[in-house]
Amino acid sequence: MAVNLNTPNPADLLPVAGVRLGVAEAGIRKANRRDLTVIELAEGSRAAGVFTRNRFCAAPVQLCRAHLSTGAIRALVINTGVANAGTGEPGLANARATCEALAGQIGLRAEQVLPFSTGVILEPLPVDRLVAGLPRAVADLRADGWFDAAHAIMTTDTLAKAVSKQVRIGGRTVTLTGISKGAGMIRPDMATMLGFLACDAAVSQPLLDALVKEAADLSFNSITVDGDTSTNDSFILIATGQAGNDEISDSASSDYRTLRDAVVEVSIRLAQAIVRDGEGATKFMSIAVEGGRDRDECRKVAYAVGHSPLVKTAFFASDPNLGRILAAVGYAGIDDLDVGGLRVWLGNPDESVLVAEHGGRAASYQEEAGARIMKHAELTVRIDLARGSAAATVWTCDFSYDYVKINADYRS
Repeated sequence: MAVNLNTPNPADLLPVAGVRLGVAEAGIRKANRRDLTVIELAEGSRAAGVFTRNRFCAAPVQLCRAHLSTGAIRALVINTGVANAGTGEPGLANARATCEALAGQIGLRAEQVLPFSTGVILEPLPVDRLVAGLPRAVADLRADGWFDAAHAIMTTDTLAKAVSKQVRIGGRTVTLTGISKGAGMIRPDMATMLGFLACDAAVSQPLLDALVKEAADLSFNSITVDGDTSTNDSFILIATGQAGNDEISDSASSDYRTLRDAVVEVSIRLAQAIVRDGEGATKFMSIAVEGGRDRDECRKVAYAVGHSPLVKTAFFASDPNLGRILAAVGYAGIDDLDVGGLRVWLGNPDESVLVAEHGGRAASYQEEAGARIMKHAELTVRIDLARGSAAATVWTCDFSYDYVKINADYRS
């Protein structure tokens, strides 16, 4: 059951000029489910991406990196069910065949197509079934296809994830719409997830390349469900240039700041949706660390807490066994941390209490207050390291019995 997350309203998902989406049932792994998506981009569109840092990265990730370097991306093809990872040279051949098949159908070169796969690792991609499904996905292409595409890219997700936003840039209305998928095998570098965010702004390629990295750092690289980094993680940012604004090429301009803020906001909402729909999740937790010497050490602490199975299971049980938080902070890797200056608060939308200070339990803290706060579905752990002015926030969820059940039955 997702935590304070609902299926998006199709009427709230805005078409982006220059983008069409189509889906089909290709029977990649299971029958009678939409598992193939095609996204077509207008000529002149630009794309940028960030991908998993897992050394065992999937064949489509390898091909995406190569194709993005050539520019002029005009289409994306996404399949669920089989990840095409751990498949060696045959996997690369299948990814190439996918790009060639779609390119042939819509009049492009194969290097203008970006392929994406998600699902079971170490299984061969049934490329014949995928290619056979492409004509149906192409025939389904339409500007208002975001809702169906959000569903077609799901694997263990319980709900589709999609967000739209509009801003004014250079006297023009710029539309942003994005979709994401992911529920387990989630941690940074990147967080198993796919994300696709399109806007119709005109923006230079160098700025788009920088923006996708910044947006990913503040969103998809700031979440964790279970601490596992997938082989297929990808986040693609698209700008079609059809809004009519003057091209944004200066990172110091107000137009770029407006676009940057909108892209980051939508990315964060898509990333948080993944955590809210974490496998078996019953609670959504923000780990906010402040007072660090730099952002990296704040993130170290936040991830140590957010990854800890002991912390996550305590939150599932609403058990204020909060010494587990201190233990996680202590092994986060800050060798010169003065624990005597550390302070920790536990909060929810209604209440916040100081839990620890001066190297131990706060004198004012009562366990009844901790138990009361932990019954809420949304919680914040705030940690002050008292050694600087840097801050960082990571979003995570609890571990429940259902997480084990979902992953034990994943291939069945």
